[in-house]
Amino acid sequence: MRLFLFPTLILFSISIKAQVKFNGNFERLDAKGNPVGWDLTFDHANTYDVKLDSLVKKQGKYSVSISSGDSKGWSSAINFPIRQSFHGKTLILVGNIKTENVTGGWAGVWMRVDGSDKQVLAFDNMQKNGITGTNDWKEYVVQLPYDDENAATINCGALLVGKGKIWVDSLRLYLDDNPIDKAPTKAPPSYGAEKDSAFAKGSGIDTIICNSQTNRYLVLLGELWGFLKYEHPAIAVGNYNWDVELFRILPALLKCKTDRQAAELMEKWVDGLGKPAPCPDCKPVGQLKDVAFKPDYGSLFTNKIFSKTLTAKLQYILANSNNQKNYYAELQGGINAAFRHEKGYAKMLYPDAGYRLLALYRYWNIIQYFCPNRNLIPGGWDDKLDIFIPKVIEASNKTEYVKTMVKLIASIHDGHGFIRSSVYDSLPGKYRVPFQARFIEGKLVVTNYYKDTLAVKSKFKIGDVIISINGVPVTSLVKKYLPLSSASNKGAALRDMPGAWLLRSKNQQFNFKLMRNDHLLSVRCKAVSIASVDFYAMDWDTRNSGTSYKLLNKNTGYLFAAKYHITELDSIKKKFKNTKGIIIDLRCYPSDDLVFSLGNYLKPDSTVFVKFAYGSVTHPGLFFTMAEKNGISTKDYYKGKVVVIVNSKTQSNAEFVTMAFQSGPNTTVIGSTTAGADGNISEIPLPGDLTTWMSGLGVYYPDGTNTQQKGVKIDYTIAPTIKEIKAGRDELLEKAEQLVSGGK
Repeated sequence: MRLFLFPTLILFSISIKAQVKFNGNFERLDAKGNPVGWDLTFDHANTYDVKLDSLVKKQGKYSVSISSGDSKGWSSAINFPIRQSFHGKTLILVGNIKTENVTGGWAGVWMRVDGSDKQVLAFDNMQKNGITGTNDWKEYVVQLPYDDENAATINCGALLVGKGKIWVDSLRLYLDDNPIDKAPTKAPPSYGAEKDSAFAKGSGIDTIICNSQTNRYLVLLGELWGFLKYEHPAIAVGNYNWDVELFRILPALLKCKTDRQAAELMEKWVDGLGKPAPCPDCKPVGQLKDVAFKPDYGSLFTNKIFSKTLTAKLQYILANSNNQKNYYAELQGGINAAFRHEKGYAKMLYPDAGYRLLALYRYWNIIQYFCPNRNLIPGGWDDKLDIFIPKVIEASNKTEYVKTMVKLIASIHDGHGFIRSSVYDSLPGKYRVPFQARFIEGKLVVTNYYKDTLAVKSKFKIGDVIISINGVPVTSLVKKYLPLSSASNKGAALRDMPGAWLLRSKNQQFNFKLMRNDHLLSVRCKAVSIASVDFYAMDWDTRNSGTSYKLLNKNTGYLFAAKYHITELDSIKKKFKNTKGIIIDLRCYPSDDLVFSLGNYLKPDSTVFVKFAYGSVTHPGLFFTMAEKNGISTKDYYKGKVVVIVNSKTQSNAEFVTMAFQSGPNTTVIGSTTAGADGNISEIPLPGDLTTWMSGLGVYYPDGTNTQQKGVKIDYTIAPTIKEIKAGRDELLEKAEQLVSGGK
C-alpha cells in the first residue's frame, strides 16, 4: 500500500470520559417534568399521545407510553439524541417494551447514526421483526455498526407504527462493551474540504455564453473534474472542497480562446494537486477477477485538445490510484455507493450558472462512476454532458432548472430515480380529481374512487375511457410527461403518470371527454386538495387492507406480501400444509423479509438465486459480480405449486423476492412487466435543494439476465382488461387459481 503525498485528514483521537448521561430509565426529570435528554415530541412530528406513565412501568418510577388513540397519523416515536463522537465499532440498544393491540404496523426500539453532514450512516427500526398484538414486558435489541471516522450523532428510542399502545422502559445503550456513558469519546474528524467555505453564497458566475467551442471545453472540464474527484489521492482524503475548486478554474476556462490555452490551464490545475506516489501493487483492470463491466472515461483519454503530457499525467494517476477510501464516495455496507459529503445548497432554489453546471457535473460523474446500470442507458451516457450543458446554462428560473435536471435524471431510466424538491412538488399543482385511473389496454381507464366528492360516482363509471383532459388528448399528455417520468420502463412510467401529472392541476376545475359504451361524453369535475385525501394509501399503502394469508378454498392458499410478517410463517405452514398450491400476490411492496423466511420454505436446497454487480472506490467505474443464495437443505419444504402474481407495482424488493421464489422447483410467475428497478438505492444530493436516488446495485439472474428495465422473468404474460375492470373481476387471481387446480 503506497503512502499519500497529501495527508490532510486530521483525527483528534484523544480519549476522554464521555459527557453523555443516558437517561434510559426516564427517572431524571427537568423543571417541566419531562425526562432529561428525551424528545417526546420527535421534533414536533408526533400526532399520537406520548407521555410519562407512573402506573405501568418495568422498573423505577416511570415508563413512557405511546398511544395512537384517535389520531389520523400513522406513527410516532421518542428520541434521545447524542451529539458526540466516540471510539468504537458496534452500537447495541437494549430496551423493554410492553404492547397492547398493536395492529396495522409494528412497535420496537430504533437507532440511527448520522454523520456531521446529517447523512444517515446506519439505521434500524425493527421493521423486519417488529412487535405486534398484545405482549407483556419483554427485552428487545437492535445493533448497528458504528463508523467512528465519520459518525457525529447517535439517535435512539422507541416507536409505534399503526394502531395500539406501547410502554417502553429500561433502555440501555452500549458501544462495544461499554455503556455509552463510559465509552471513549473523540473530536469529530476535520477535513480540509470542510474548512474551505468560499463561494458559499454563489459561484460568481451568473452568465455563460455557450457556443460549440465553449461547450467542448466544458465537456472536458466536467470529465476531468469527476476523474480527479474520484481518482486523485489528494482529493480522496478530503483535502479539497472540490465544488469550490470548480469555481476557481471555471472563469479562466471560459476566457480560453484556443485549444492550447484550455489544455495548458487544465494541465496546470492537475499539477497543482501534486503527483501521487508510485503504487507498485496496483493491478490493471484487466488482471482483476469477477468483473461485471469496466470503467468508461468518456473522451478524457481520446480527445484532441489535451496535450500528450496532460494525457500521460492522467494515465499515471489512473495507474497509481489505490484509494481505499474517498471523502466524496464510499460503499455503504460494502456494496452500494453513498455520497455523504455532497452538499445540496438548500437556500439556492435557483442556483447561478456556475452552480447549475456543478449540479450537472456532479450527477453525470456519479452515474459515470457508480451507476451499475450505466451501460443500459438508452442512447448511452457519455454524450449527456454535451447535450445538457447548454440546457442547464440556459435554464432561466428555478422551475426550468428543476425541469432540466429531472429530464436528465429521467434519461437514465431508473425507477429508483425519485425526486425530492419543493419546486418539483409544486409543478403538477395542488388539486387532484377524486377518482382513480390506470392505463389498461393502452387507454386511461377509471378504475376506482378515492372519495365521492360532488357526486363523482354519478359522473364517472368504472371502465370509462378518458379521451382528453382539459381539451388535450391523453396521448399528447403522455408524450409531454414521459421525459419527466423517472421510471425504468414505460409500464412503470404509465403506472405513476395519472396521479403524478394527468389527474393533477393548479386549477380546481377539470373537463374530461370520456368514452362509455361507445358513446362520447363531456364531463366536468371539481378536484380536491391533495392534502384532503390519502391518495397514496389507496394506490400503494395496503397495510390496513385484509389479512396477509388465507385459504381461497381447501386446495389453494393465498398470501398478500404487503401484509406478511415473518412471525406468521409457522401459522402459514400449518394452514397451507395440505393445499395443492400457494398463490403469492406481489402486486405490492413486501412488508417483511420473504427471501429467507418463506423463500426457504419453498426450496429443498440452498442455491444461488441472484447475482449482483457492485461498484468500487479503489477502481471507480469498475463493477464486480457476486452471488447470493437462499434456501436450506431440508425435506420439510412446500411441495405444492407456487404461483406468483406480478405487475408494474412489483418493484425493487418485490422483484428481488420474485427471483428468490423462482429458484424453487415449483414456481410459476404470471402477470405483466414489472417495474424493472431493483437493488439497494443510493441518495444523490444536488444544488438547489434537489435530491434524487439511483439503483446502487446491478441485479441479475444466475444465468446473467439483467432485471433492470426488463423486470423479472414471466412464465405467462397476462394483463388486466377493461372488461375485467367493469365486471369487478381479478382475472390474474382467477388464472392463478386455475394453475393451482391444474387447469390451463
